[in-house]
Amino acid sequence: MTSTKTNDAARHEARLLWAANPGLFALLEAARRTGPIARVPRLGWVVTDPVLARHVLNDHVRFGMNGEGGVGHLWTQLFGDEMAQFFGGATHAEIRTRARDLFTEDAARALVERSQGRTHTALAARLAAGAAVDVADAARVLSGRMVADLLGLSAARSDGAHRDLFGAGERLARLAMGTTASTGLDPAVIAKARTIVDEITAAVPHAYRTAGTDTLLGRCREMDLGLPLSRGLATLLVIAGTETGATGTVRTAALLHDTGSQRALLDDASLMGNAVREGLRVAAPAPVVGRHVSRDATVGGRRLRAGDRVLLLTYRATNDAGPFDVHREYVPETRQLWFGGGRHLCLGAAVARVQVARMLETLLSGGRPYRIVSRRAARRVLVPAYAELRVRLG
Repeated sequence: MTSTKTNDAARHEARLLWAANPGLFALLEAARRTGPIARVPRLGWVVTDPVLARHVLNDHVRFGMNGEGGVGHLWTQLFGDEMAQFFGGATHAEIRTRARDLFTEDAARALVERSQGRTHTALAARLAAGAAVDVADAARVLSGRMVADLLGLSAARSDGAHRDLFGAGERLARLAMGTTASTGLDPAVIAKARTIVDEITAAVPHAYRTAGTDTLLGRCREMDLGLPLSRGLATLLVIAGTETGATGTVRTAALLHDTGSQRALLDDASLMGNAVREGLRVAAPAPVVGRHVSRDATVGGRRLRAGDRVLLLTYRATNDAGPFDVHREYVPETRQLWFGGGRHLCLGAAVARVQVARMLETLLSGGRPYRIVSRRAARRVLVPAYAELRVRLG
């Protein structure tokens, strides 16, 4: 990989971050010089070191998701105290235990093939015929299909319905863009968010009653969680399963192209795991993770007080290992930090990895590299993403 291509890839990633949120871009750039942990006025403690970040994520006694700074604080304002109990209580562990078999490597492969296989076959045929394909649009539809299947929603939904589901999730996530300094939501924002939630979960009551136990909503019914909490979990899955999954997929496809790494993957299919891991490490679809300090704690020699807030800059922590490189071996320090850590490690990590690999396989199914013919960054979105990434075989 040449330094020119490495720099090109870095510039494209920087443009995505800037277009999504100039404030976030500025924070990530400033954090290059703050050291592993520093206190920043108005924001709280900022952590850029991957080992310290994992320490925070693994310490559930001193660092919580509920309370100012934690993502649970946002969801509780939308769905009530039941969501707070989910993020901080035994219900969370029970749901993960009862639903774990839906997210194994084998289950992930079956889910992706069942919900996305026909679309991938059609995409490969279009590429082979010389047509250009918008990978960003395809990823939005595919992520919507996957989430609908996992929840137990109707399989007959059109591509347009899945685009709408993705769009609603994006609008809901966008409302959280102003919460870097405080996770307290204005009543007007809460009202707007609840309207979007109603749109996202319109089909959830029926699915909650009728979905099989091989779906998440079927498991929720089996556990007698009730419809309000199930609606909250469904909304959480829509955000996590569409926004981060789609951007991780598309940005990995762009990184593979921009770094000139396609030929290496075509020549050696065993590098696929590296390519997926590197794409997710560099893209870090959830670039910032928040936690609330619930008890006094010491991190990296600094004393954090109960009531403080912590911002884990996962994008900075994972990217300091170096640029995208399909030959890079597993980096223990970063591990899977882009999926979180501890008991809140993303349950759908295997699904995300399979989704990315499946898209790369489709793009390379013609046995030759693809080229990007046009791209456009998404503007004012919580998760940095491509609004358009058109490719054709070159």
